Amino acid sequence: MEFTDSLRSNRDFQKVFRSGRSYANKYLVMYVSKNQLQGNRLGISVSKKVGNSVIRHRVKRLIKESYRLQENIFNSGLDIVVIARNNAADFTYQEAESALLHLWKLHSKKLDN
Repeated sequence: MEFTDSLRSNRDFQKVFRSGRSYANKYLVMYVSKNQLQGNRLGISVSKKVGNSVIRHRVKRLIKESYRLQENIFNSGLDIVVIARNNAADFTYQEAESALLHLWKLHSKKLDN
């Protein structure tokens, strides 16, 4: 299994926003777009509206770890951008994992139809 790379440049994020499909729930918004690579690339965005830098970094770590542990269910060749909503400031690891898996199931359901 390939390790997931990170989306880092603003151009990559904008490309996913323009060409990707979006899915949302109470805590997260996820944009998914195909890329021409073998592995997935994950980008995480947490606004200053969510909280101070400690809270924002904690939210990023929770999302990244949730993705890492469930990475085997995600298809390969995708660019994924996850945006944390304001409600995510005080969510737990279980809520982070549940929210991420919920969005992935929404994405998978759209692919099946």
